[in-house]
Amino acid sequence: MNYAEAVQFLYSLGNEVLTAKLGLERIARLLDALGNPQNAFRSVHVAGTNGKGSTCAMIEAGLRAAGVRTALYISPHLVEPTERIQIGGAPVSPERFAEVFQQVHQTAEQLLAAGEIDLHPTYFETVTAMAFLAFAEQRVDMAVLEVGLGGRLDATNVVRPALCVITRIDYDHQIFLGDTLTQIAGEKAGILKPGVPAVFAEQPPEAEAVLRAHAQGLYIFTRDCPISDLRIDARGSRFRLGGVEISCPLAGEHQVENAQTAAVALQQLRVSPAGIASARWPGRLEHVSETPEIILDGAHNPGGISALVHYIRRFYSDHRIWIVYGALRDKAVDKMTALLFPLAHRIILTATANARALAPENILAPGATITHSVAEAVGLLHEARPGDVIFITGSLFVVGEARSLLVK
Repeated sequence: MNYAEAVQFLYSLGNEVLTAKLGLERIARLLDALGNPQNAFRSVHVAGTNGKGSTCAMIEAGLRAAGVRTALYISPHLVEPTERIQIGGAPVSPERFAEVFQQVHQTAEQLLAAGEIDLHPTYFETVTAMAFLAFAEQRVDMAVLEVGLGGRLDATNVVRPALCVITRIDYDHQIFLGDTLTQIAGEKAGILKPGVPAVFAEQPPEAEAVLRAHAQGLYIFTRDCPISDLRIDARGSRFRLGGVEISCPLAGEHQVENAQTAAVALQQLRVSPAGIASARWPGRLEHVSETPEIILDGAHNPGGISALVHYIRRFYSDHRIWIVYGALRDKAVDKMTALLFPLAHRIILTATANARALAPENILAPGATITHSVAEAVGLLHEARPGDVIFITGSLFVVGEARSLLVK
């Protein structure tokens, strides 16, 4: 199969969240048939609700700056699935993506024919196996792995990492993880392994209690490594931790916590955190235009929207704010829009091409402009006046489509 055919087959497996089959039996059998590539490299395993992706990006950047041959596995992607599998700071090529897909797919078909697995591995299981295979074949030294959903039964939880990291825990995916922070934290804590050290970001009290109870090795909370000399602006932050000056290029006050978590993780790995300065995390408070000023932010749950609202109030309270918003049907849209829309001078509602997109007519926003594609919404941005600031948000799918139109 070529790249387009591989991607088409992956999409045919269904949405990676809605068709998730939590459990490790299938992925473990598949990896065993592939020679257990996940054992060929060291890894850092990162779970959490908000911030785990950007924390992964900063840990990987720090390792790479220190001369480590790195890999990064993230989800979801913004534009192309190749973004999920990165080696040395760059996504694998479409050709390489297709090659490892073919290896994994053929192995899965053989296991199915022999009755050794119950169904073809899911989208996420397949891409996870592809990432491990690509990392092993490229002989990476250290892979930074972002948990897809939860932790305990996530397909990435077949590794024995050098370090576990858990970012702040909040409500999300309750249908899979439970309705309380205690239940959700229990799923996240499932990545912890006997004898493996862990770094925990600051947590709500009920989540912290669960992490302490589940910790099976040495652990440290980021508050045990306080920062000093903090300076924040609209484009990032700077602070000192343990005598090291750290520059975080990711915008938003919430990224200070993520950068602190990444820095503590790097110190646990005996690597300088100064390399965090080279981190990139597209689509999260990412400035993609100056005239007009356009900022992309894939805030897709109440915690993410709260961070975005805080950012707007802190740095753009004296500007006219545009909000371009589109969401998926399974999200807490009313709760998020109640926080965000009061800040807007103009609201443009839109819908991503994803089948789970919520029709913009079903989003409560009196006086909003209705569009039926991200391209149509982006086409209205030329109406912005000098000094207006445009935020495109609500779904990573919306942000990804907008980014492909705005970033060349």
